[in-house]
Amino acid sequence: MEIKKIEGKKALREFVRFPELLYKNNPYYVPYLEFDQIDTLNPKTSPASEFCDYELYMAYRDGKPVGRVAAIVNHLNNEQWKHNQVRFGWIDFVDDKEVSKALMDKVIEFGKKHGTEEIVGPLGFTDLDPEGLLIEGFDRISTMPLIYNHPYYVDHIEGMGFKKDVDWDEFVVQIPDHVPEKIERIAKMVMERNDVHIRKLTRKMVRKEDYAHKIFSMINETYKNIYEVTELPMKFADRYIGFYLKVLDFRYVTLVENEKNELVGFGITMPSLAKVLQKTRGRLFPFGWWHLIKELKIKHSEGAELMLIGVRPDYQNSGINAVMINDIFHKYKELGVKWAESNAELEENLKVRQQFAPFNPDFCKKRRCYIKKMP
Repeated sequence: MEIKKIEGKKALREFVRFPELLYKNNPYYVPYLEFDQIDTLNPKTSPASEFCDYELYMAYRDGKPVGRVAAIVNHLNNEQWKHNQVRFGWIDFVDDKEVSKALMDKVIEFGKKHGTEEIVGPLGFTDLDPEGLLIEGFDRISTMPLIYNHPYYVDHIEGMGFKKDVDWDEFVVQIPDHVPEKIERIAKMVMERNDVHIRKLTRKMVRKEDYAHKIFSMINETYKNIYEVTELPMKFADRYIGFYLKVLDFRYVTLVENEKNELVGFGITMPSLAKVLQKTRGRLFPFGWWHLIKELKIKHSEGAELMLIGVRPDYQNSGINAVMINDIFHKYKELGVKWAESNAELEENLKVRQQFAPFNPDFCKKRRCYIKKMP
């Protein structure tokens, strides 16, 4: 076995495509969009290169790939959170502890070179990248922005001395025939009491009112105190905005403004792309674009993914979430959506659980970020 540092386009593409080999014929694994992964990991195109040092590695046995990992030092995050950590991310490996240990040894070696004191993961460059090792829910289909992994990963990682840092939970809600009367009543009361209104996002707004940057700015403001979130300078927004503008259906986005037409809340959801990504293997060429557009614009999935919900800090605890949930679920009924799956929510975030309680959420997955002191 040997470990090679990834250099060049060909090696990077092999790094990105390795999970195709590992999860071949697995009905629950969902590929990422390949072009996005390449842009994210390529130091020439990734905005993370400006605030992260990182290296990518692949393990080979008899010339065949058997594992991969990214070693990342996010200097911006370390400064923001006053810690000194190296991250491991994009980690995949065959069921061989020699392979997983060799990959982690490279992360440790990289971390020592940068003087780090702890190793954590799985994490990406920022919280907008895939994070958290799946520890429950291996028999549930994955979602586009989250990690899927084999059950044996848990034994490998914990066998190397890693302990729980945080857990995230995910849940599915069935869309009822009618939005619960309680939600309707609370939403109406909150809108009147706070003098807020719903606004529909359009491409004209994105172009002329720079609305995408307004949302990105609020994401920074809303999430900056949540576990391992990196507060990103606005100049890095375009990379993430450009990607989501390609795949978002604006009908699935809800905005709440106050009487001054200032953004005070946002709910970003999207049709489930799991099946189409499995069909295209995450590739847009030669025919992947057609399947993606068909799913987004013509066919419409029966499922949806609840990506991000945020409320401006001075409006938090005012019930704005109920306004957005009421609007989102009404739109789901119009669009024929029958179920929606949450993003990964920190297990102690009881407010999220409470706001979906009227819809009887069904727990479906749990994922974990691990940590240990640098050896």
